[in-house]
Amino acid sequence: MSGRPTTPASPKNARVKSPTRGCPMYGCEHVQRLLSQSQEVMNSSIAHYKMILRTIYDASPSIPQTSVNHEGRPITSITSNFLCLQCPATVTEDDLLKHGSKKQHRFYVDSRSGILYCQMCDDLVWDPTFEELRIKKIGTGSFSGRKRKHEELFSDPVKELATYINTNTTTASCRANGLRGIYNAGATCYQNVVLQSFIHNPLLRNFYLSDGHQSNDCQVSHCLSCAMEDMFQDFYALESTNGYTAANILSSFWISEKKAFENLVTTKEQDAHEFFQFLAEELHERNGDGKKPEVGSEHSCDCIIHQTFYGKMQTSTTCQNCSGTTNAVQSFLDLSVGLDNLAQKRGKKTGQKMPALTLVECLDEEYIKSDKCEYRCHNCESTQQARRQTTIKCLPNVLSIQLKRFEFKQGRHDRAASKIDNAVNFPLQLNMLPYTSRIRGKDSRENLELARTCIYDLLSVVVHVGEIETGHYVSYCRTGDQWFRFNDHKVQLASVSEVLGAQAYLLFYIVRTLA
Repeated sequence: MSGRPTTPASPKNARVKSPTRGCPMYGCEHVQRLLSQSQEVMNSSIAHYKMILRTIYDASPSIPQTSVNHEGRPITSITSNFLCLQCPATVTEDDLLKHGSKKQHRFYVDSRSGILYCQMCDDLVWDPTFEELRIKKIGTGSFSGRKRKHEELFSDPVKELATYINTNTTTASCRANGLRGIYNAGATCYQNVVLQSFIHNPLLRNFYLSDGHQSNDCQVSHCLSCAMEDMFQDFYALESTNGYTAANILSSFWISEKKAFENLVTTKEQDAHEFFQFLAEELHERNGDGKKPEVGSEHSCDCIIHQTFYGKMQTSTTCQNCSGTTNAVQSFLDLSVGLDNLAQKRGKKTGQKMPALTLVECLDEEYIKSDKCEYRCHNCESTQQARRQTTIKCLPNVLSIQLKRFEFKQGRHDRAASKIDNAVNFPLQLNMLPYTSRIRGKDSRENLELARTCIYDLLSVVVHVGEIETGHYVSYCRTGDQWFRFNDHKVQLASVSEVLGAQAYLLFYIVRTLA
C-alpha cells in the first residue's frame, strides 16, 4: 500500500498506543499484521482512519450513508455502510466480501459508529490505538485530546453549536424517525414487511407512543400488543438506525393459540397477507372488546385496529322479476381484488400474454360492475335471477388492498400453487368515491363534500419478489415526502418511480383528511 502525504494534523511518525497491563496491544492478530508491516503503512493507516472519523463525526449523525455499488451506481442507505481503511472506497454490507476479495483489503470502519471491522475476524474489533483516536474525536472534536476554547467552539455558531450539542448529548433527540430495518429470524421477511407498514402508520404510531395500550397494567402473558408497544418505543424513542430484532413479537406470535394461523408458525416462507390478518385480529382482541369479528357480518368496535383498518361493505341483490332489493352489510379489514380474470379479458383484447393492469380497473371490476346470481326472493317467494353489486358503505381511515397474486387450484392429487406476475399500475393518490354506496348525483353538494373525504394517499407497499415457493418480501414506506425501501435489516432511500414500478402485493392508503 502506497503512503499517503502527511498533513499538519497527522504526525510524521504515528505511534501505536503503548500497552497497559491487562489490555491487548492490538485489536486482533490481523490488525497487528497490518500495522507491523512498516512505519509507512502504520502512518498511512492511522492518517486514513483520522480522515474517516472526520467524515463521520463532522457531519450530522442522522444523514443517509451513501456508497457506490459494484456497478458504479450510488446507493443511499439509512443503515451502516463500511469505509475501507486501505483505500477511499465505501461499500455496503453486501459488497464487503466482493471488495475484499478483489482488492485484498480486509479492514473497514463502520460509517455510523467509527468502530473498526476486521473481515477476517468477521467482527468489530476494539483496537486501543484506533479507539483512543475515536474517543478523542467524539469528546473534543479533534485528535489532540485538548478541549477547545469557547471562542473556537463557537467560531461558526450554526455548525459548531450543532456539533457541540451532538457530542455532549446523551439522551435521544427528536430526530428518531422510525427508520430502522428488522433482522430476518429465518424466513420471517413476510412478517417484517407487515411490521414496517404498522411502524409507519401514523395512527398506530400515535396510539402506542401515547401509552394507548397501557402495557404497565396488562396482565396477559406474552401479550402481542405489549410487544408492539416495545417495538414502537425502540423505533421512535431511540436515535438508532441499527437493525431491530423482533424477538418479543415473534415469541408472542409463535405461542398464539389461534388454530386458523398455525400454518404460519413454521420456518418456511409464508404469506404476508395472512400475517397481516393475524396481527390485526390479535391486536383487536388485546385492545378491543375481545370478540373475534365474524366473517360476513357487521362488527363495530372502538379499538385502534377498527379505527384504523376496518370499513363496511354493502352487498345489494336486486330481483330481476320484481325489482325488489335486499341489502346486507358486513365489516371488512381489507379489500381483495382479483387479477387473473381481468388479465385474461385484457389479454384477449390486446393480444398480450401478460398485459399491464391498473388498480382502478381492478376496483371497477369488483365494486362497480354487477354480476348475475340466483336469489331466493322474499317478495316473489321463489328462486329468481338477480343482479348483485358490492359497494363500500363506510371507508376506513387506512385502506388496505390485497392484489390476488397467488392462486391455488385443486389438481388430481394436491393443490397446485401459481403466481400472477402481471404488472399493476397503482397511483400515489386514490379516489374511492366511485366505489361507495353514497353517491347522490354528480353535482350534488353532498357529493362534493363526500368526495373530499374519499381521497387517499399511498402510505406503504408490500412487494413479493421471485417464485411463489422461494421468493422474498420487501416493502416501501413513506416518511413525510420521502420513500424508503425496507429489505429486512437493510434500509435505503427509494425514488417515487421505483415505488410505483414495484410488483405490489399489498397496498396501504391513508385518507388525506387524516394525513
